[in-house]
Amino acid sequence: MDQVSAPADQDKRSGRLPREQRRAQLLQAAHGVFVTHGYHGAAMDEIAEAAHVSKPVLYQHFPGKRELYLALLDHHLDELTTAMLTALRSTDDNKERVTAAIRTYFEFVAADHQAYRLIFESDLLNDPDVSDRFERFNAAIADEIASAISGDTSLAQAEALLLGRTLSGMAQVSARSWLEVSDCVDQTVASDLVARLAWRGISRFPKES
Repeated sequence: MDQVSAPADQDKRSGRLPREQRRAQLLQAAHGVFVTHGYHGAAMDEIAEAAHVSKPVLYQHFPGKRELYLALLDHHLDELTTAMLTALRSTDDNKERVTAAIRTYFEFVAADHQAYRLIFESDLLNDPDVSDRFERFNAAIADEIASAISGDTSLAQAEALLLGRTLSGMAQVSARSWLEVSDCVDQTVASDLVARLAWRGISRFPKES
């Protein structure tokens, strides 16, 4: 019993964290540095200092700044993907589905607009690995929307997919634009306005008989 608990007790006394906790701590510290300085302006020294660890500890978890940024990007995109798919699958009513999806974008922005800017306004967007991650994210959301559209209308799959991309893009751009006027436009009001606009457009397409 004592032999099993000894490493945990030793970690507590030495200030060492379990690997996953340390990784989460480093990602949180990197998030702040990347938001403040951008990818190119950030330095591993600053990230290590923000995380209160030595550089060797940082490099034990991440070989370099690029790998650290990609891990952070994966975390945020996975979080947003899960939230979006949950919203789209939360109801069979398409009007409510549109509203839920758009609200999810706005909630993500409102909860952590720095994370949103880190994802969608990065100075590393032209990097192939970054753009590939964005494409997978956008494709997953567009496919989910297209599936609902093609199942409810007479549109072909390719046409439904085009609309899926358009609706997802509308939600992204409007949520990003809302940040500029968030002091005078309530988040719920803004997302409902966009949802009404989107629904008035998509609901006009003929339904399957």
